[in-house]
Amino acid sequence: MYDLLLKGGTLLDPASGVQQALDVGVGGGKVQAIASNIAPSEAARVISVRGCYVTPGLIDLHTHVAAGITQNGVDPDIAGVYSGVCTVVDAGSGGSHTFSGMARYVIPQAKTRVLAMVHIGRTGLAHMPELRTREDIDVPATIAAIQAHRSNVLGVKIRLVGPGVRDMGAEAVHLAKQATTETGTRLMVHIGDPDSLVSADTTRQMLRLVQRGDIVTHFFTGNTANLLDSNGRVYPEVREALDAGVTLDAASGRMNFTFDAARRILDQGFRPHCISTDITIPGRHTLVGSLTEVMSRFLALGFSLEDVVRMTTINTAKAIGMEASLGALALGREADISVLKLVDGDFAFSDSNGATLKGQKGIMPVLTVRAGLPMPIDFGPRPNGWLPAA
Repeated sequence: MYDLLLKGGTLLDPASGVQQALDVGVGGGKVQAIASNIAPSEAARVISVRGCYVTPGLIDLHTHVAAGITQNGVDPDIAGVYSGVCTVVDAGSGGSHTFSGMARYVIPQAKTRVLAMVHIGRTGLAHMPELRTREDIDVPATIAAIQAHRSNVLGVKIRLVGPGVRDMGAEAVHLAKQATTETGTRLMVHIGDPDSLVSADTTRQMLRLVQRGDIVTHFFTGNTANLLDSNGRVYPEVREALDAGVTLDAASGRMNFTFDAARRILDQGFRPHCISTDITIPGRHTLVGSLTEVMSRFLALGFSLEDVVRMTTINTAKAIGMEASLGALALGREADISVLKLVDGDFAFSDSNGATLKGQKGIMPVLTVRAGLPMPIDFGPRPNGWLPAA
């Protein structure tokens, strides 16, 4: 007898290459059956997901969910299970001097699985710009914070923005890499400076320093010190970083995504591995919306539904080194499942410069199953709920 049966949907699991009508039986918090026409009598609870896609639990690689600790931190369940997402990665909201507050008060209260990066700036994003001088970086304290919270911490975050990075240049990246090297973790690097303080040379030097497992986020930023030279060509260091095993993440955010940069980069044959939101409280109600809305934006850019699910499940699980437990629907694994609906419509997507792109498909969350437990979906951040603007 299953605790839960998801019946009548189309299983879409890019990790296994499966896209077909299959039911999913869940028991004891695990996936116990994936098969056609499982009898409803075999389950204590049956939820019809007819007309929907059943996918591995979505993973948002770049969020800010330090609710109550930073000014713009979103409640992790609003960014997570209440919006169709099972796992969120907080991208450096807490630094070495502040991360314990997140570990004590945010992560344990969340129904969503919350993983995190420790910011190389000692106060994280509690005070911005977080890097003003070299004194804002405390490498020993960063290492200690990672070691104290290894069950939740994936590595270190640095933003290549602000006066501190302008003055330190690549030294700031070296210091962040020192912390990841000594702890055996990964580095996530934010590129694109909206204040135009950081030079393109710093970005290029960073690309030579990152290694296998590291993550470069805001792949499609149009801000200064992005991945494009003055002629709109992708720097050769990007290809070198890809060959080295670096993950490229197209986090959206309010100020870090332009269609112009996206088209230029895509036209040169470069595609991101992952899609994420960089969600904050103001971002949720302006450009970002939700992870499913960002996925819909990529449909409008020409990516397939299978592409965007892959870029928010198995690719993201690989990016954080957790593909053995996350990112796929497989027998015996913890039952993290997202149920999504693909809706036809006339939608408009906006970027950080105010440009718009039309699309005919919108993805909306219908149900989240986290560790075998069905979670309610809230109304959504838009006047029309979860769908992008009409």
